[in-house]
Amino acid sequence: MTNTTDITVDEAATRQNIAYIRQMLAELRLVAQNEGADMLCYLIEMAYVEAGDLQSGRRSLSFRHRN
Repeated sequence: MTNTTDITVDEAATRQNIAYIRQMLAELRLVAQNEGADMLCYLIEMAYVEAGDLQSGRRSLSFRHRN
């Protein structure tokens, strides 16, 4: 049985994890940019945008994650 406190703790941990991922992507994007890896930079940027959308609530987590 799951109570609302467990859900809140899980949601907070998920938010922290997404924030960490987004931070790391920003750093990786700079490395890729400095190396002139344009395609890699683009792909990292797309992941960065996706993480931002998850953080802001514009996109929800995948169906599998909710189960």
